[in-house]
Amino acid sequence: MQTTAHRSETSPEVLPAPFELARGTALAAPVIFASPHSGKVYPRQMTELLSVPLRDLQRTEDAFVEELYADAPRQGAVLLHAIYARAFVDLNRDARELDADMFADGVPRVAGMPSARVKAGLGCLPRVGASGRDIYVKQITRADGQFRLETVHDRYHAALQSEIETLKQDWSDVIVIDCHSMPSRQPGRSNLPDIVLGDRFGSSCSARLTSKVERFFRREGFSVTRNAPYAGGYTTRRYGRPRRGVHVLQIELNRALYMHEADVEKSSQFESLREKLSRLIADIVSLAIAENS
Repeated sequence: MQTTAHRSETSPEVLPAPFELARGTALAAPVIFASPHSGKVYPRQMTELLSVPLRDLQRTEDAFVEELYADAPRQGAVLLHAIYARAFVDLNRDARELDADMFADGVPRVAGMPSARVKAGLGCLPRVGASGRDIYVKQITRADGQFRLETVHDRYHAALQSEIETLKQDWSDVIVIDCHSMPSRQPGRSNLPDIVLGDRFGSSCSARLTSKVERFFRREGFSVTRNAPYAGGYTTRRYGRPRRGVHVLQIELNRALYMHEADVEKSSQFESLREKLSRLIADIVSLAIAENS
C-alpha cells in the first residue's frame, strides 16, 4: 500500500500518493486488476479554477470500481487503483494527448497531433466535464500540467509497468484487467449492454481470456458486447502484447448495474455485483495459473 504524501510545487497543499497498490495475500497469481478512473481526489490547485460544479466532474469518475474488485488481493491478484480524479489527469490517455489551448504559457511536454478526442476536450488533461462544459475559468499553467503528468500519470504507469515486469520474472503469461465503468445513457446510443469487453479486436489479449470472461458474464445473465462502443484505450494499447505474454482486457460495467448515476451513490445492487465480480476474479486467476502450467 502506498502511503507517502507529496507536496505540489504549484501549491502548499499536501497531496496523497497517486495510487494505491495491494498485492495478493494468498498464493500469488500473475494477474493485475487496474482501475485508472476510480480516483476521487480533486486538489485545490484544480478546484480553485473550476467553472462547473464539482458534481459535474464526479459524474465522469468510474466511481466505486476499485471497491467492486476489492477481493482481488485476497485471491492472489494485484489491485492497482488511482487516487486522483479522472478530470485532474486521465490515466487511460497517452501523456502526449494534450490540448495546447488549455495552457497559458505552453504545453508541459511534447504533444502529438490533435486527435478528435483531444479536440473534443477529452485529452490526458481533460478540458470538459460530464456536461460538456469547460472545466476551468481560465487556462492552466505549464507547471500545473507538468505536475499532473509527472507526479500522477507517469508514476501510475511506472507502477503498472513494474508490476508486470515483476510477475514476468516468474510467469510466462501475465493478465491485466483494465477496470472501467460506463454511463448507462449516452448521446446517439441506445440499448447499451451491461458489459463491454475491449481487447482491441483481438490484438491485446488471447481469445481464450476474452471468451472466458464473456461466458462468465452471460452465465450471470448480463448482456455483453465486444469492442463496441469501447475497444480499449491507452492501457490496452500500451501493455497488451499477447505474443510476449502480456494479455490486457478492458472491462466496462454499465453504471446502472450498481449505482445511482445522478447522485454518484451506490445502489442496492452494488453488493450483488461485487459478489459476482469476486467469482470472476477467481475464474481469471484460475485461468492465469492454468495458462502458465
